[in-house]
Amino acid sequence: MTPLERYESLVDDPDAFRAACDRPLPSAVRVNTIKSTVERVHAALDAEGVAHEPTDWHPGVLRLTDDSPGHNWPHAHGWLHGQEEVSNLPALILDPRPDDRVWDACAAPGSKTTQLAALMQDSGLLVGNDNNLGRLSALRHNAERLGVTNLVVTNQDARNFSLKPLGAGHEGGVSAFDRVLVDAPCSCEGTIRKNPDAFDTWSLDHVHSVAGVQKGILRRAVQATRPGGVVVYSTCTFAPEENEAVLDHVLDAEDCRLVDFDAPLDGVPGVTEWEGEEFDPSVEKALRIYPHHNDTGGFFCAKMAVGG
Repeated sequence: MTPLERYESLVDDPDAFRAACDRPLPSAVRVNTIKSTVERVHAALDAEGVAHEPTDWHPGVLRLTDDSPGHNWPHAHGWLHGQEEVSNLPALILDPRPDDRVWDACAAPGSKTTQLAALMQDSGLLVGNDNNLGRLSALRHNAERLGVTNLVVTNQDARNFSLKPLGAGHEGGVSAFDRVLVDAPCSCEGTIRKNPDAFDTWSLDHVHSVAGVQKGILRRAVQATRPGGVVVYSTCTFAPEENEAVLDHVLDAEDCRLVDFDAPLDGVPGVTEWEGEEFDPSVEKALRIYPHHNDTGGFFCAKMAVGG
């Protein structure tokens, strides 16, 4: 059984699911509102002869017919950032405010981190963390190109991220975050449209291994969030072991609950059982997005309220 066949029982239309996975992924960019506006970007791309169209769910997410979205001056000047369409969803669901304290637990290379900065109007405090020092150079580069100034970069294993107040010893040290994004490392099954070789090294052992990491990161995210704060968990994989099972584990271990959210993209609820294992019924509040739903990559997203 191939990885895609493994999930056919979960999808509404297996034939459409397989056909979408076989098609190349459309090229998409996000307008960086720190440096420009949607209107100015449209005018600049028109002047450059770059064919583009807004998505029907967000005016700041554009589809390009060019497969190389970085080959134009608006991108070079930081007005645009190449970002897969469905990848824009977690930051929008987290919905950070300008004065929030926000932690992006798995930040590099920075697409979602810089999107969070734009949603925060480049104010407040944004901590972008990654355990891979090499990948942090890409995060720093993207933050600089896009004009982000409210970002602090840390290099820690998110499972053991220090809960000591940031800026300890100074007035205004941060002991807990208002909002946390966990876009967790995963088996990347949902990226098959842009990475046709994604399944070449796939194994169930790897799925189980990375699920253990995800559980540790999400637990730490909840622990690092103030009561009344919000955590968003996302992956680009189909495996329930990495999605609903992770949520189920953390719901049992930490003081948090899943909450409903409005999503601008089509999808289906999370699954409450898989291969003989039953999950907390509230995992249905999560969102599964399959490639044939919106002509995007595959994705999973859930929103958690901390405390109470």
